[in-house]
Amino acid sequence: MKHPAPDHSGMSQPTHAGDSRDSISETVFRQLREDIILGVLPPATKIKLEQASKRYSISVSSLREILYRLTAENLVIAEGQRGFEVSPVSRQELLELADLRVVLECHALELSFASGDLEWEGRIVAAHHRLAAVERKLLAGDASRTIDWVRYDWEFHQAIVSACNSATLMQSLSSVFDRFLRYHMLAESFRGQPVVADHQLLFTLALNKDAKAAKDCVRKHIQSGVDHILKLQTYP
Repeated sequence: MKHPAPDHSGMSQPTHAGDSRDSISETVFRQLREDIILGVLPPATKIKLEQASKRYSISVSSLREILYRLTAENLVIAEGQRGFEVSPVSRQELLELADLRVVLECHALELSFASGDLEWEGRIVAAHHRLAAVERKLLAGDASRTIDWVRYDWEFHQAIVSACNSATLMQSLSSVFDRFLRYHMLAESFRGQPVVADHQLLFTLALNKDAKAAKDCVRKHIQSGVDHILKLQTYP
């Protein structure tokens, strides 16, 4: 499964040769990362450098640098002389990621509610509108929209915490969110009406800036996701 990453490139800028190489490297980094998260590259897959360099149209040396970057997010394992492997999955990691996401998202949510303004509310309304539209199609049986849902789900949660005024917190949450999402994608199942109801409730609580109830909602939302995944998948 693949989907194009959202385009945040903005206006075109003149590029030099070095800038072009950097741009190619970043594009491949995002694509490789996305392929791991979406399960295109399954857990424990050996990454053969020669084959992967052809697949992603990048030099072996640049590919090796990208893979080392992905080890920092625990998406890839460097095996010394044996090369690289997509990180395996486990029940323990899933539980740890869920706990970490609760901590980060609830903290960011509280900060965001304290400083959110009218523009922040507008971002939440727009993000929820897109998410709800895709969820209606999924509930109607259009499974082809699952990848759109993945993107809009993150954009909705991101919009809610977007006024936290901490780039570091947002980056950390984004990384944990994506690693948690990998387990959902491997389960290959949309949670249906319960997740839609969670999002509607969280939307209402956010606009009311009810931090306590919103944090409770996030905790239950994440735990329900874990329970759903564990019903469908058996992990070591």
